[in-house]
Amino acid sequence: MALRLRQPVVAASSDRSFWLQDVAARPVTEPLRGDERTDVAIVGGGFTGLWTALRIRELAPEARVTILEADQCGSGASGRNGGQVHSWFAELDLIARVVGVEEARRLCADTVDAIAELERLQRDGTIDMDLRLDGWLWTASSKAQEGAWSRAVAMTEATGTNRFRPLSAEEIRSRTGSSASYAGVVEPNAGTVHPAKLAKGLRALALSRSVVIHEQSPVMDIQPGRLCTLRTAQGRLQTEKVVLAPNAWLAALPELRRHLYVVESQVIATAEVPQELDRIGWRDGASICDSQNLVLYYQRTPKGRVIFGRGSGGIAFRDDFGASFNRSPQRGRGNVRELHRVYPTLRNVPVEYDWSGPIDCVPEHVPVFDHLNGHPNVFFGMGFNGTGIAQTPVGGRILASLVLERRDRWTESGLVDLKRRHTLPPEPLRFLGAKLVRAAIRRQNDAEIKNTPPNRLTRLIAGMRPGGANEE
Repeated sequence: MALRLRQPVVAASSDRSFWLQDVAARPVTEPLRGDERTDVAIVGGGFTGLWTALRIRELAPEARVTILEADQCGSGASGRNGGQVHSWFAELDLIARVVGVEEARRLCADTVDAIAELERLQRDGTIDMDLRLDGWLWTASSKAQEGAWSRAVAMTEATGTNRFRPLSAEEIRSRTGSSASYAGVVEPNAGTVHPAKLAKGLRALALSRSVVIHEQSPVMDIQPGRLCTLRTAQGRLQTEKVVLAPNAWLAALPELRRHLYVVESQVIATAEVPQELDRIGWRDGASICDSQNLVLYYQRTPKGRVIFGRGSGGIAFRDDFGASFNRSPQRGRGNVRELHRVYPTLRNVPVEYDWSGPIDCVPEHVPVFDHLNGHPNVFFGMGFNGTGIAQTPVGGRILASLVLERRDRWTESGLVDLKRRHTLPPEPLRFLGAKLVRAAIRRQNDAEIKNTPPNRLTRLIAGMRPGGANEE
């Protein structure tokens, strides 16, 4: 039986993220036309797909690798996020629940190595991605958020890694130009990046290493078998191995949708106001988060824009999301409200861009890799939960080893095994339950940010969210 994939609603040019509009236009590669053959077909040209292709070529230079991208490489979640770069040590406690403490520590260290790899790619001129490793500030802006980092920090220290340093209220104010957050920790070797420039650079690197890329080639269905056939509107691609890396669009497959839920995140970008940001003391490229259940995440770009993201809680029935997940009808109003709370001096600064994006989430808040049941040559990676710039390079290693049938630490990782993961309720219960829970979380956030305890019913319903962790 064919595996049918959902066709994405391609964003109009004006609805694309600031990042994607900021990158100089480039010609897209030719769509797939006619019949082609490859050794490995990758569905999705975002960070996961591109890193997987590069890792396969590193391990097996003779392997023919073809990427089929529905739009342009990086046009999905990879080009719509907040551009924050930090290691997995912030999620050490969550990862340890899935794979155990020792492997969790190794995986976190792998993301530190991935940050170093990004730094090398920029330093040697391979990819100009505006990477600035000025730190990641994990903060609290209300009493309910205080100490959100305590367990992860304590576990990190227990493994002999001092990844975080405490921050005083004055240091946060002097670093961010805002007094909204007053407690927290900093991961010094972290920061920000221009995600569309990174995606563009990875695409160019993949092409230079003989990876074939067909953009504007959405895969309609896959006929599995010893030799799989991927069908697009204008062509067919036959392959021995398939990697599914389309982010939230994996929710089209019932087997995966039982473990995956999709939420919307909204991001805005202000006009360039470098003098004003300098005046309030916000000068570097640190990434900043608070600890709301629907977390705020923000940065200053090199040219002085404020990128301000926020989990909106938007969901769709059967995870069948459409144009509103490109650009919300709300036009980022909730983000603007929070921007003005955090930075009241920026109230008169115009917001020039707003956009949305789907996030692939799993209840454990830790990604999962495996092959589809009954299809040992069709692999997938999903559930990065909005944290992927330093994490997808690691995911690419896992997927490459799975594809190449290697026996190594990547294929034996505890992240590989869908059967061990939690199953979500069927529709319509999951949609109705998610609507109820997300509304409670918004009420809880609104109350807690004012240091007002939410009522007991709101706390009870909000506590039913999958995994109980923050979502970007």
